Amino acid sequence: MTGPRPARTALAQAGASLDRLTEGRREMLRAECARSAETDDAEFGRRLLADSPTHEGRDPALLHRWATTATEFGTGLAEGDRDGETVRDRRRHQEPLVVECTGGIERLLLARYVSRPVPAVELFTDTLALGEQLVEMLGWREWYAPGALRAAALAHEEAHRLLHEDAGLRRALRDRLGHTVLRLGRLRVAGHVVGADELVAHGYAAARCGLGRSPLLLTVALAGAVRALGED
Repeated sequence: MTGPRPARTALAQAGASLDRLTEGRREMLRAECARSAETDDAEFGRRLLADSPTHEGRDPALLHRWATTATEFGTGLAEGDRDGETVRDRRRHQEPLVVECTGGIERLLLARYVSRPVPAVELFTDTLALGEQLVEMLGWREWYAPGALRAAALAHEEAHRLLHEDAGLRRALRDRLGHTVLRLGRLRVAGHVVGADELVAHGYAAARCGLGRSPLLLTVALAGAVRALGED
């Protein structure tokens, strides 16, 4: 999710706080986020896939099915279903280093997993702080409890790490999605669905952290807050 680079650079330099907004602009942001909250989480997932490369022109119903399936796969991983029965054991080993940093607002990032030079999760404290302030302003604590954003960001990247390290999980996801890229007689080759791993991570984070709504809703709201701060 991107926006005007100059506005974000200026925003990062000035410091991002919703206190900078006028009351009128805060009301506009509240109204915008309230409209976003009326959209169900499955539709946010469909939109994410629709905006991903290779999905131009695909049937919206197919994208909706893929989005729902990928999210449910992530939920299953968190709950330890048959595709993720060893996930709890894996989490005890090779835990990545957590590095707190700033600079996430410019790229609208809460966290990012990197595998080299050593497995690590970069946690962007400036974006997390803005997210917590936004949740408080919007009255969304029922969905995102205090501290849940940090926990969800770490869980999100944990899901990416699990998929990155486990070919069996990636294969199970492809089979669950059922995207056939090659068929030779009775042989069917399941292909990768671009963006599905992101939805797996969102579903995993929501289930692990007991969120009332998908992290995707918060991402959309954060994008609106960053735009508002850049324009005000």
